[in-house]
Amino acid sequence: MRFLEVTGKTIEEALDKALRELNVTKEDVDIEVIDQPSRGFLGLIGNKLAKIKVTLKDNPKDLARKFIQDILDCMDIDSEIEITQNNNEISINLTGEDATSLIGKRGYTLDSLQFLTGLVINKSSNTRMRVLIDIQNYREKREKSLIRYSRKLAKQCAKTRKTIKLESMNPYERRIVHSALQNDRYVNTYSEGIDPNRKVVISVKNK
Repeated sequence: MRFLEVTGKTIEEALDKALRELNVTKEDVDIEVIDQPSRGFLGLIGNKLAKIKVTLKDNPKDLARKFIQDILDCMDIDSEIEITQNNNEISINLTGEDATSLIGKRGYTLDSLQFLTGLVINKSSNTRMRVLIDIQNYREKREKSLIRYSRKLAKQCAKTRKTIKLESMNPYERRIVHSALQNDRYVNTYSEGIDPNRKVVISVKNK
C-alpha cells in the first residue's frame, strides 16, 4: 500500500489514523490536504470532515537498489547487490566478476556511480544520506595499496629531499595518504589543485 485517503474531524485526527494504519511515522510520509474540515449550520448540520492523502516516501535503500539494478541491466552485468543502512549512511556492496568492470581506472567509474546514487537518494530524502559503494572489496585493497605506495614515496622524498606530487585523487583517497603519513618524522603532506585534479604533495620537513 503506497498511499491512503483518510478522513477525520481534524487534519491531525485523520493523519493519526493514517499513520497507525500504515505503521509509520510522520517523517516517512508526504501529506496532501484534500478537504479542510468545516462546521455546518449551528455546528450541527452540514459538518464537513477533513480529508487527506498520505503517501509513503520512497525508501532510500529501495531507491539505491533500483537505480543500480537499472544500470547493471543496461550494461548486461550480472551482480548481486547487498545494501545496509546505519542511520544516515548507506553501504552498498556489489559482488560478481562482471561487476569489476564498474570500478574503472583508479576507481573513477566506481566513484561516479557512488556520486550519482547519492544524488538519486538525496533528491527524495529530507535527511542527507551518505552513500558508500564497494565492488569485490576494492576499497580496502586500494587503501592498503595507497598506504604502501605513500610510505614508499615518503622514504624517497626524505632521501632525495625533493618534493613529490602524487597522481590526482578523490577526497577519500587523499585522506588515506594524509593519514598514513601524518606522523612521519621526515615529511609533510598537503593538497594542491582543484578537483577532480587535486593532488597530494609530499615535501621534506625543515627543507
